[in-house]
Amino acid sequence: MEVESGANAADADDSEFVEVDPTGRYGRYNEVLGRGAFKTVYKAFDEVDGIEVAWNQVNVQDVLGRPEDLERLYSEVHLLRGLKHKNVIKFFTSWVDPRTKNVNFITEIFTSGTLRQYRKKHKNVDMKAVKNWARQILRGLLYLHSHDPPIIHRDLKCDNIFVNGNQGEVKIGDLGLATILRQAHAAHSVIGTPEFMAPELYEEDYNELVDIYAFGMCVLELVTFDYPYSECTNAAQIYKKVSSGIKPAALDKVKDPEVRSFIQKCLATASKRLPARELLKDPFLQCESDRDGVADSLPSLNKDRVNDMEELPSTNPYSEFKDDTQKSKDFKVKGKLRQDNIFLRLRISEQGHVRNIHFAFDLEADTAFSVASEMVTELDLSDQDVATIAEMIDAEILSLVPDWKP
Repeated sequence: MEVESGANAADADDSEFVEVDPTGRYGRYNEVLGRGAFKTVYKAFDEVDGIEVAWNQVNVQDVLGRPEDLERLYSEVHLLRGLKHKNVIKFFTSWVDPRTKNVNFITEIFTSGTLRQYRKKHKNVDMKAVKNWARQILRGLLYLHSHDPPIIHRDLKCDNIFVNGNQGEVKIGDLGLATILRQAHAAHSVIGTPEFMAPELYEEDYNELVDIYAFGMCVLELVTFDYPYSECTNAAQIYKKVSSGIKPAALDKVKDPEVRSFIQKCLATASKRLPARELLKDPFLQCESDRDGVADSLPSLNKDRVNDMEELPSTNPYSEFKDDTQKSKDFKVKGKLRQDNIFLRLRISEQGHVRNIHFAFDLEADTAFSVASEMVTELDLSDQDVATIAEMIDAEILSLVPDWKP
């Protein structure tokens, strides 16, 4: 999606809402933040929380004409509200306007633009920054792909990865549009970005690894500044090369063998392509902090989670776990139910050093995976620890609230 720079429209145009959502909470301005082939993004305002948000509007009349298609689409887009991860754009609400056939969804707003724009603006960025962006994108993909069934983006590219420039934070966006595109694909319309589409995406038989292929193309663009397959003049040429296994010419510009090897792993055939969890372990993405050990504190973890809690007896034998592949690291989760609130403690024992992290768990808003992902990121643990910690959290909560459904 092409993001436009801040509009200099008259104040009168920006001070009045031109559209309000059905609940009256969100108001849309005339100011356009970005446009894509199917989507327009407007600046909007949340009158409950008092924050600016993005109002995404997609017209699906030409793509999904049947009422049952729209209903199914609405149900799927609505589920995106449950996603919570620091590298996935927050999705607040959505609705279908039956009069205009528009699907509207409200997301958090990013003013630093897309990763593609950001990289073009900052041409002398060190490889360390590129690796940091790549790790964040993979963590977001790992979170999405770990759902059951996996959430597949299907249209990942630097144009829909967004940047919070003052924190070096990147987030995967356009998931609502990706859901619409999937519905369109199911209706036998291949709508996507050919330069980033894995060969199997043109067929019916594909899985979440199509996002890894697209991620590889993103990394290629970040290190070369070349849009993949820019040597082609139309989508048919791209399809012919992709289906024949011919890689983009930009790959020849990558001289660093470690970088080239990493990209090639992402672009491998589906049967040999590595998932996000494995790619996060790749030597290319490791940095000095990964080898310096983990921090003793959790300064930036959501403060709302932290609670004082006395020693709690373990209520479930499965909430204790020792990683056989890392003999020196031990995890334990203990919890307690207080007036319909869950309070948990994660105990990390590593090489004789013990840390206890106390946090609250919201049964309505949190998932074990989102909380575990947040902790792994903030504590500089290895990414393979996410599933381990999430499994223990699930087991402990189920022992406290037997009818809870993770």
